[in-house]
Amino acid sequence: MKIKNYLIGSNSSVFIIAELSANHNGSIEVALETIKAAKRAGADCIKLQTYRADTITINSKKADFLINGTIWDGKNLYELYEEAFTPWEWHETLFKAAEAEGLVCFSSPFDSSSVDFLEKLNTPAYKIASFEITDIPLIELVASKGKPVIISTGIAEEVDIELALDACRRMGNNDIALLKCTSSYPAPIDEANMVMVKDLAERYGVISGLSDHTIGSTVPVVATCFGAKIIEKHFILDRSIGGPDASFSMNEAEFTAMVKAVREAEAAIGVVDYRLTDKQRKGKDFSRSLYVTHDMKTGEVITAQNVRSVRPGYGLHPKYYNEILGKKVNRDLEKGDRFSLDFIS
Repeated sequence: MKIKNYLIGSNSSVFIIAELSANHNGSIEVALETIKAAKRAGADCIKLQTYRADTITINSKKADFLINGTIWDGKNLYELYEEAFTPWEWHETLFKAAEAEGLVCFSSPFDSSSVDFLEKLNTPAYKIASFEITDIPLIELVASKGKPVIISTGIAEEVDIELALDACRRMGNNDIALLKCTSSYPAPIDEANMVMVKDLAERYGVISGLSDHTIGSTVPVVATCFGAKIIEKHFILDRSIGGPDASFSMNEAEFTAMVKAVREAEAAIGVVDYRLTDKQRKGKDFSRSLYVTHDMKTGEVITAQNVRSVRPGYGLHPKYYNEILGKKVNRDLEKGDRFSLDFIS
C-alpha cells in the first residue's frame, strides 16, 4: 500500500495518524494549530472526518436516536454531529496546511456526497469508520476510486469484515488495511485484544493496524509488537478546550511520547538474525573459556584444579573441557595462560 510518499507494509515503519475529528471545537484557527502540533509530535498524517449532521443521521427525538451509555448522553445523534463536524469549506485549507507541514491528509467520508467532495480535493486515501463498516454501498463507492482503503473494525463481526473486504475486491481494489478498534470512548485496555492485529493480517491477507481509543501509549506499543503498520490516535491541542472527543484524545506531549515509544518498539522488534552485531561480538570477550589456573610443568596431568572454565573468552572453548581432563601438557605453563589443544601431547 502506498499513500503519497509512504510505503506501508511488512518492511515499513508504522504509519502514524493523528485524528483531528472534532478537536478543532469549531475553530479553524485551532484546527490549523493542531496540524502544526501533530507535525511536531511526530505524526505522519492528519485525518479529518467529512460529513454534515444531515448526511449521517436525521434530526429526530425518537428513542432510537437518543444517545445512552456514552460520554455523549443527553444528546440525540443529530445534535452530536452538529457539534462535532468539520465544516466542508475548511477542508481545502486544512489539506493545504497539512501538505505545507509535510503531513499526509485524508478523511473519513460518510456518504456519497462526501466522497465526491473529497475526490475534488484529490484525497490520497480513504478511511471507513467503525460504524460504517456495514455500509456496503459506501465501501463500494470508496473502493471504486482506486485509492487505499483503511477500515476500522470496532463493531465488526467476521461476517461484517468479510462483506467489507468483498466489496473492496469486487471493485478491483486490493489496497486494503484493517484496523483493530474498540468502539468505546474511552476504551478499556483490557478490551484492546491486540493479538487481533496479527490475526487480521494473517486471516484476511491485508495490512493491519490499530485505531485506538484507550488512554495512554501502552496499546499502540503492544500493537506495534503484534505487527501493526498503521496506528491512529485522536489528537488535540489541549483537552481544556473541550469538545466531544477531548476526553480520549492525546495532547502534543502525550502524542510525542507515544510516537517515541512506538519507534523504540519498532527498533526493539528487529528481525530474525542469529548473527552477532559488532557490539555483541565484542561482548563475547566476556564469555567463558579454558585457562591455566596454576603453574604447570611439562608432563603434568590436567585436572579440575589447574585448568578451569573462567572469564574472559580468549582461551579454548569449554566444549573441550572433558576431553582434555586427565591428559598431560607438553610444556611448562603459567597461571593465566590461555589453554590450547597444542599444549597436549
